[in-house]
Amino acid sequence: MKISKAAAAAAVAVALALTATACGGSTEKASDTGATGGSKEKLVVGIKYDQPGLGLKTPDGKYTGFDVDVATYVAKELGYEPNQIEFKQAVSAERENLIANGDVKFVVATYSINDKRKEKVDFAGPYFLAHQDLLVRADDTSITKAEDLNKKKLCSVTGSTSAQNVKTKLAPEADLLEQGGYSECLTGLENKAVDALTTDNSILAGYAAQDKNKGKFKLVGLSLSNENYGIGLKKGDKELQTKINAALKKMVEDGSWQKAVDKNLGPANFKSEPAPQITEGS
Repeated sequence: MKISKAAAAAAVAVALALTATACGGSTEKASDTGATGGSKEKLVVGIKYDQPGLGLKTPDGKYTGFDVDVATYVAKELGYEPNQIEFKQAVSAERENLIANGDVKFVVATYSINDKRKEKVDFAGPYFLAHQDLLVRADDTSITKAEDLNKKKLCSVTGSTSAQNVKTKLAPEADLLEQGGYSECLTGLENKAVDALTTDNSILAGYAAQDKNKGKFKLVGLSLSNENYGIGLKKGDKELQTKINAALKKMVEDGSWQKAVDKNLGPANFKSEPAPQITEGS
């Protein structure tokens, strides 16, 4: 029996489709299949790679920090073991895009909740309250308030809102030096090329807590702004938001949250605020 070319092509197409289905092909980038759902894809989570004490990828390929611990705890409550988590770098400027494109399921990366960001993504949490602060040399007693930075050299990263906040509102005569990263500012602070470094106190504490920096720097202990860190997720995913909020509440209640703070930020004598009340999604 002759088979037309069109019929043959259709048969091939059907066969290919059946093969793809049998192989379990999926285009979903960050599945949230339950723990009992058999084989499942990795849970892809966005974190920072360059913030010691918060989100850091070490030279041996491991991930450490408070945000990493929070992400791992939340993933566990969603049904994922640590070896089922894939961490993906989420630089500040790309966090919304990663979420919107489905490259990550959620982002835990010192991600301050604000109205502008909530136009593009939803948040769970907050899970941490940070404040803008100053880091100075451990033996420096000349800087105890923001106004003391007038006539002194202040360092922060290029485009930092923290630095501009100090420069425009608190110490207009400060000599602002912007660097590509916080590590350069720390080197300048240690070498006395600058007098202070400013950003969130949690980030400053993370750098000061590194073994190579212990005893060299101290936090001034100011609260120049309030930064509520939230977990960013795709807009409209209320089910995931509810599950993450429940996980964060449990983390606080069973003591895991405080242990994570003490482990990652405690070495810098950092005194965190109590875990904030969850407000997103309520």
